[in-house]
Amino acid sequence: IKNAIGLGEPTLPEGPTRLPEYFPVEPKGCEKHAQNLFQCLANDATSKMRDMERVGFHNSYFPDVTTKPVDPVAAQAVANDPDNPEYPKPTDNPLDECRTFIAYYKQCCDRKLKQKKNWILTESVRVQEEYRYKGPSKEDPPIVKSRGV
Repeated sequence: IKNAIGLGEPTLPEGPTRLPEYFPVEPKGCEKHAQNLFQCLANDATSKMRDMERVGFHNSYFPDVTTKPVDPVAAQAVANDPDNPEYPKPTDNPLDECRTFIAYYKQCCDRKLKQKKNWILTESVRVQEEYRYKGPSKEDPPIVKSRGV
């Protein structure tokens, strides 16, 4: 009952830690929770992910890319002593470092995104063609000289 009215500590469902669909919005009223989560992602989760990349335990976003250790010496050290608690494990999830912050962020956003002042954060926006990035230009635009009248 405490969770229903927001008094208890929020929890995430069992299973792998994932960010909500609406991440990275920052609704009015959830600034503190959003900043705590962003800080955790920037520091703790990123350093955990870098450690996993170093020893080759990361997964590629693209299915046709095979991953390999960034640091073969570190990968060999982990292979020689896989039970060392200091080393990352293949089943580790970097987001587990921020599980509590994600739970608070999700609880706050689920409540605040229903308010009228935050509706715009959940709407999809289509960017007009003339404002889309087209890459580097192949030719310089023509120079137009103004005539002093």
